[in-house]
Amino acid sequence: MRLSMSDGSGVCAFCRMSIPESLVEANGKRFCSAACRDRLAETETSFGAADSHRRIRPGVSGLDSSLPNGFPRNAFVLVASEAGTRDRALGAELVWRALQRGEPVVFTSFQEPPSAVVQQFIAMEWNVLPYLESGQLHIVDCFTYRLGGQGRDRLFDRMGEWNQYLSTVARDATTTVRDPTDVREIENKLDNALEGREMVDDGLVVIDSLTEMGTLTQPVQAYDFVKDMRADICKGRFVPIFAGAALGSGGGGGDAFPHDLTYVMDGLIELGLEEARDDDRLVKQIRIRKLNGAAVTPAWQSYEFEPRTGMVVREPGADEAVGDSSADADEESVGDSPADADGESVGDPSADDDTEAIEEENR
Repeated sequence: MRLSMSDGSGVCAFCRMSIPESLVEANGKRFCSAACRDRLAETETSFGAADSHRRIRPGVSGLDSSLPNGFPRNAFVLVASEAGTRDRALGAELVWRALQRGEPVVFTSFQEPPSAVVQQFIAMEWNVLPYLESGQLHIVDCFTYRLGGQGRDRLFDRMGEWNQYLSTVARDATTTVRDPTDVREIENKLDNALEGREMVDDGLVVIDSLTEMGTLTQPVQAYDFVKDMRADICKGRFVPIFAGAALGSGGGGGDAFPHDLTYVMDGLIELGLEEARDDDRLVKQIRIRKLNGAAVTPAWQSYEFEPRTGMVVREPGADEAVGDSSADADEESVGDSPADADGESVGDPSADDDTEAIEEENR
């Protein structure tokens, strides 16, 4: 029996979406279509939350504040970043928030070995060791092929005790790609990792980074890889992909791969640097430039990363109130200390002492 919407029919008993024009009734329940009626009869289970399998909250403050209605699960998102914006910290936080939601994550690394990937999280005081052990976090390693068979053993032998431990813990949670110049092998290893974690309508994939991947393959192969992964993972499995890409000198330009594929990407997140108004400091900024299928506030927001907390968005004008210590923290570090896995310096604590000494001398 078909009725009009005017009787206040509400939402469908199966898909939990609104009934636009008319409804189908069966066994005292109301449906938006015969397909939903039949499906409920087959499964005897309805979707408890209609939107839960289609949208998520990333859990990152700089993204959530620009996404009033959440994030589409079937999106391939390019994260385009300038040097010094801590793009890897953003990738680490996206992974960490997904793990906290109970979702599986596959992290594909072209730029660092698995032990260094784990170190990114530890630098933010996020303990991912239990997730590696349980298999909830899996690493697809496209980096260590550079070392060759003996080179890997030599790298391990040269590590300190702590990094050797991290490497050992990550080993069982890592799939190694023998030849990343073969995009089909990468695709197969990714597919196996997702299949092993039953990642459909669930989970997250992070690729670090497409810029490095583009240096390993011919352009046509790189383009096909992006399009195939978007079709198979995002559109087929309903699993989002966040793929990093460098901007600026030494990292590719805005019209080179993969930035010339923005018409294919479902979303574009930009990380940039802006000079502070009162001094020469560079302020980190983030905005979502586009995201298909979602309401977006495409405004620049200043941010910084803090251990445990993750990204912290600063209110307009707050940057001028921050002292020189934060400016020092933004400078690039050439060290490899555990607290600096993301390539950021924590400043020189002796600078304040020098300033005090000069003031005392002047007095």
